[in-house]
Amino acid sequence: MGLLTGLLTSPLAPMRAVVWVAQRVADKATEEYYDPAPVWAALADLEGRLQRGEIDSDTFEVMEDELLDRLDEITRYRQQGLP
Repeated sequence: MGLLTGLLTSPLAPMRAVVWVAQRVADKATEEYYDPAPVWAALADLEGRLQRGEIDSDTFEVMEDELLDRLDEITRYRQQGLP
């Protein structure tokens, strides 16, 4: 970057920094949203609740289906080759 270009674009530096930070936050949120570990933990917890009698089998099946759908979504996202 030349001196003239640096002088002309320097007022944009704070804006570029904000955009960079926003992109890092968005990347981290996406990474956490598509992490299968919490879904697997929720499935294990759900099974434990069923075994302890805290929920009935119908409730278990509905909640399990929701979690398995979430895992399918995560799998499809990861197969697309996205971060």
